Amino acid sequence: METSSLLKKGLLLEYITLGWNVFGTAIAIWAGITAGSLALFGFGIDSAIEIFASVIVVWQLKAINKDNERFALKLIGVAFMALSLYLLVRAVQVLITQVHPHASTLGALWLFVTAVAMLLLAYGKRKIGKQIPNEVLMEEAVVTVVDGLLAVALLIGVLLDMYFGWWWADPVASLVLVFIGAREALHIFKGSHTH
Repeated sequence: METSSLLKKGLLLEYITLGWNVFGTAIAIWAGITAGSLALFGFGIDSAIEIFASVIVVWQLKAINKDNERFALKLIGVAFMALSLYLLVRAVQVLITQVHPHASTLGALWLFVTAVAMLLLAYGKRKIGKQIPNEVLMEEAVVTVVDGLLAVALLIGVLLDMYFGWWWADPVASLVLVFIGAREALHIFKGSHTH
């Protein structure tokens, strides 16, 4: 397949991811605030980072400038590190103060649908990124996989809280975001990518 055709497909996947996450950021943050769920709120912020990462990839794919790849990857890494630090501080605060979140059926449903959508999008991005080849698109596919896996982890925490009253499952689930976000940032900064 021609590189120009592959680039168009890569851009289409990024536009779908952008649209999904613009909508999803609002839903997750709103559900997180109304339910008092750190996990849902953190997932909303993670979706905002995914928007940022997608914008960077669109910019890079349209410019087709290999000199911009490292800079683009570092911007994604900075966003991941900021999310990890914020959620770590908030999770510790919630565990100490024992603030109990409320049930959020909307939040749980959104996490499930998002997990499926992100894993499918990531598969397509990685496949096209390898064919072009384009390191930024492949790294952003990892970001999208992380988004999908986080949705699964956070869904488990939200469901444990909703059905068993395990209030601590919500902030503990948000710590998964801290670990994965910090790990991805370190991979980017060290230049070793999970391909």
